[in-house]
Amino acid sequence: MSDRLITPYEQIGGAETLSRLVDAFYDLVAKHPDLAPLFPDDFTEVKERQYQFLTQFLGGPTLYSDQHGHPMLRARHMRFPIGAVQAEAWLSCMSKAMDQIALAGELRDQIFDRLRLTAYHMVNQWEKDKA
Repeated sequence: MSDRLITPYEQIGGAETLSRLVDAFYDLVAKHPDLAPLFPDDFTEVKERQYQFLTQFLGGPTLYSDQHGHPMLRARHMRFPIGAVQAEAWLSCMSKAMDQIALAGELRDQIFDRLRLTAYHMVNQWEKDKA
């Protein structure tokens, strides 16, 4: 019997499941008024990077780092105006994509909680107090 832990990547079904998740997610992003303007018309490269990142993020092969170096997510996203509205929109699209591919249960909740932290780490625009 092996003492090796099964990664979240393996638990959700690996490459096939992540590919479906990324496709479902970007179908929603393309239609979202708070997100679509931040993305290029052609999602090919963005989808590939997201797939690579999520693979690594969930304990799969280090695809992202192997090709692009350290993720440095906040630095890579600084050129885009990201506020709480965009973070919540991103999370909403991810939640709906998870629903569409039937990713459910405690593991889904754990993954989503980690993604929530990541989404808010990207925020670089804060509304000024209106008082």
